[in-house]
Formats: sequence, structure tokens, C-alpha cells
Amino acid sequence: MVFIPLSDDVPGRRTPYVMYGIILVNVLVFIYEFYLQYFHPARFNDLLYRYALIPDKIIHLENVDTLITSMFLHGGFMHIFGNMLFLYIFGNNVEDSMGHAGFFSFYILCGLAASSLQILVDPHSTIPTLGASGAIAGVLGAYMITYPRARVNTLIFLGFFVMVRRVSALFFLGIWFIMQLFSGIGSIVAISQGGVAYFAHVGGFLAGVVLCFIFRKEVRERDEWEDLLYTEYR
Repeated sequence: MVFIPLSDDVPGRRTPYVMYGIILVNVLVFIYEFYLQYFHPARFNDLLYRYALIPDKIIHLENVDTLITSMFLHGGFMHIFGNMLFLYIFGNNVEDSMGHAGFFSFYILCGLAASSLQILVDPHSTIPTLGASGAIAGVLGAYMITYPRARVNTLIFLGFFVMVRRVSALFFLGIWFIMQLFSGIGSIVAISQGGVAYFAHVGGFLAGVVLCFIFRKEVRERDEWEDLLYTEYR
């Protein structure tokens, strides 16, 4: 079963400049990665092993800056597309609730928490870890707590069956977290072989749940969203 979010029903009140900025930086870095990978593969490998996070190096206090730089690297088109899609759909409302500066700090802290749990689970790994998904998982956790009654238009794949359904954010993000948790537990046996860093998702999500209570400034009730929707779209 695969869930892909298409949109939500919570209108934003201010332009999410930080979210747009994060997306832009990720896309520009990915374009540069793509260029190096196909035209200068040796330089691409150097980039990967210098700026992606390698747990064994972190625990030896080497390349500590990769705790940040790894958040802006991606391993392929589907990797960055999926991450930026989730950030685009859920990030604007979380930025709404926290303000621009608060959201940026929150995003970085969630990314650090995500990396920390992944390192804790497999501290001696020498496999590069990269991607924004840990920080974005924090955004998902904050969204679930702040807007649990929001509706998410979701593309659902059930084998050969495909459908679009409106589901609650609590259901969508709760199921997403459970899938990450069980996938992470299932991957422990083969964790040294690489793959998806599920525990980074788990760590980022849990950090988002906790940190949203610190960073958010206000929470709008669902009735207010519906009034705004009616006013704007009637």
C-alpha cells in the first residue's frame, strides 16, 4: 500500500518564504549533483563522501558539518521529488503556526534529531546518509499535532487499484509514522547494507511532535479554516 499526498484543505495566511527557500536550495543542489554525476563522476563521489553524513566519522568527531549539509543532498529524482512534495504540502501551515524564523530553527533541529537517532542505531556505519526526509518528518509530526482534523487529498495505491480519497491528517500521518517505525525495525538485520534511513524518519517525526509545542505561536481551529475557505472560494 502506498499513500501519496496531493493537497490539504488548510489555507495558508502568509507566504512561506522559508519553506520556498529550503525547496529552492535543495533543487539547486540536486541540479549540481546531477551535473557532477553525469559529467564529473569522480567529483560527484568526492562530494558525496565529504558532505553526506557518515555515522562512523561523526562519532569520531570528523566532518561534523555534515549533520547539516547532508539535509540538502539527495540520491535521485524520486528521492528529492517525494521529499519536496511532502514539504510543499505540509510545510506552509507549519511555518504559519511558527513564524519564519521559528520554522527555520525547528526544521534544522528536527534534521539534527533525525540524524542523531540514525547514528545511535548504527554508529559504525560507513555508508553515506543523505536527504531532507528526517527534517521533513519533523514537519509532518508538527502538522499532525497542530492540524489533526485537516483533510489530506491522498492518492492511494492498493496493488493494481488506484484511488483518490480525502483522509484526516491524523490518519494519514499516523499511518505514515507506523510504516516508518515497523520498516525501521524490520531493517535492523540488514541495516549495514544501506537503503532507506527509516530511523531518521522516526527520529525527525518524534522531534517534530515535541518541538512543535515549543515553536508554534498559535493554532487555528478547523471552524476558522472552513470560514476562510468559504470566504475565499464561495
